[in-house]
Amino acid sequence: LGVLADTPPVNEELVYANHPRGFALCSMRSAIRTRYYVQVSAEEKVEDWSDERFWTELKARLPEHLADRLVTGTSIEKSIAPLRSFVVEPMQYGRLFLLGDAAHIVPPTGAKGLNLAASDVSTLYRILLKVYREGRTDLLEKYSQICLRRVWKAERFSWWMTSVLHNFPDTDAFSQRIQQTELDYYVGSQAGRRTIAENYVGLPYEAIE
Repeated sequence: LGVLADTPPVNEELVYANHPRGFALCSMRSAIRTRYYVQVSAEEKVEDWSDERFWTELKARLPEHLADRLVTGTSIEKSIAPLRSFVVEPMQYGRLFLLGDAAHIVPPTGAKGLNLAASDVSTLYRILLKVYREGRTDLLEKYSQICLRRVWKAERFSWWMTSVLHNFPDTDAFSQRIQQTELDYYVGSQAGRRTIAENYVGLPYEAIE
């Protein structure tokens, strides 16, 4: 469940929270507009979530020092986004090229959707430059395979972020401990944090050769 509100961000950086009540995310659009999410059941309805209920639930899932300074307000948009993933293979048919959401969807947890769309555009742009400047029409056939290598890495990262931050109703006690241990390792290890940062910021673009 996502809420957009004209309130100042609770933190200068994004906040991801794994809580027994479910996942929560605090993000921002600007210094005066914020976007917040809380995990809810797929059967929930937006109409059942008043602003007051949403803010109360979000505060319950945040660390106390953040909950205490959370500024609430009237929402300007509220919606439930189902988590889903898909990838179209190949991402082209002859000289028809698929980009962005037409080719792949990722859960919003990893913040990869817009990044992937931009990388598709960059890949096609760099291929077309070589086509028109150097006559490299052979590169047109490589668009899909180049993009898909990056897409699947982003899908993997988004899947991983979702799996370690969300609660799942059919998860047994062993799996819950594995999830928490996985999260503790990556947060508590410099190598783990570096891996998250590398994937979150975005992997390097592949050269067009």
